[in-house]
Amino acid sequence: MKVFHYHFGKDGGAERFFVHLINALSRRGVEQAAIIRPNRIWRREIDPNIRITESHFRNLSLDRILLPRSVSLTARREKPDALMAWAQRASELMPNYKGCIKISRLGDYPTNLSYFKNTDILVCNTPGIGEHIRRIGWKRGVEVISNFTDTERVAPIDRKSLDTPEGVPVVMSMGRFVPRKRFALLTEAVAKLPGVFLWLAGDGEEMENVRKRAADLGVTDRVRFLGWQKDTRPYVAAADVFVMPSSHEPLGNVILEAWAQEKPVVSSRSEGPVWFMRNGENGLLVDIDDTDGFSRAIERLINDRQLADRIAVGGREALMEQFSEEAVANAYLDLFKRKP
Repeated sequence: MKVFHYHFGKDGGAERFFVHLINALSRRGVEQAAIIRPNRIWRREIDPNIRITESHFRNLSLDRILLPRSVSLTARREKPDALMAWAQRASELMPNYKGCIKISRLGDYPTNLSYFKNTDILVCNTPGIGEHIRRIGWKRGVEVISNFTDTERVAPIDRKSLDTPEGVPVVMSMGRFVPRKRFALLTEAVAKLPGVFLWLAGDGEEMENVRKRAADLGVTDRVRFLGWQKDTRPYVAAADVFVMPSSHEPLGNVILEAWAQEKPVVSSRSEGPVWFMRNGENGLLVDIDDTDGFSRAIERLINDRQLADRIAVGGREALMEQFSEEAVANAYLDLFKRKP
C-alpha cells in the first residue's frame, strides 16, 4: 500500500499526531511520502523510510505555482492507493486525480468548504466536527477517526533539572503559545495557590505575554518555561496535575498524552474534552475562562490524593479503550482501501 501526505502545520498537537500516525502506518508496511513545511523540529522524529519533501506552499512563493503541477504528475506516475491532506491549506494542494481515494483530515471546525473541492472524504477527529461540516453543506463522505498517542509510561525527569524542589506540587500544561491556549489564565490560576509550581512546555508568539503575566503576578520563581520538547513524556510523568485551559480545543491531544502517564487532568469545557471526558471519573471539567474554577480544581486534586488517583486511572482506561494506536491505524488502513 502506498499513501502520499500533504501537511503544512507548524509545531503543536496536530503535528505530534501526524508523526504518530505516519510512523504507525510505516510499522504496518505502508509506503509513504509527505510534503511538509521546511525546518520543522519534529521532522527528525519521522521514520527515515518515509520520503519527505519540504515546501512553504505560500501565496507569494514559487512553490505555489510549481508544486500543484508536481503533485499531480507524481500521483499519475506513482499511482498511490490514497492521498491525504492535513487540514484546509494542505487540501488546496489535493490534485484532481481519479486513481485513488482522496482524504482530507480535519482537527478543527472549518468555515469554508471550498478548500476541499478535490476531496472525496473528510475525516474528522471528533463527532462535533463531522456534524459541523454537514451543517455548513458538505455532501460527500464523512468519517470520524480520532487520535492516539504513545501509551508507554516513562520515568520522570529529575525535578532539580528544572530548579523545582522535590515535594512541591507541580502543575503542567503544554502546546503552542497562542491566545486560545489560555496559558496566561493558567498562570493566574496557579498564582492563587501558594507553593504550587507551573511547568509550561511549547513555544509560540504568546510566550512573552505569558512571561510578563507571571512577572506581574510575582510568580516567576514558581513558573518554568520548558520550550519545545521532542519528548514531553518525562516532564508529564514528573508533574502532579495536568491542566488544559484552552478556550477552543477541537480534541485535546495533550490530554491523551497526560492520560498515557496516568496523570489526573483538569480541562476546560471546550469542544473535544466535553465529548470524551467524564467529570469526576476521568478528569475535572471547568467552565471556559473560569480562573477561580481552575484554581479550585487544581487544589482539589492536590489535597485529595484518592480523587487524583481515581481520576488518573479513569483517564488511562479511557485512553486504552477509545484512543488506541491499533484501532486508529486500522481505521485509516481500511479507509485507504476504498475506491473513489
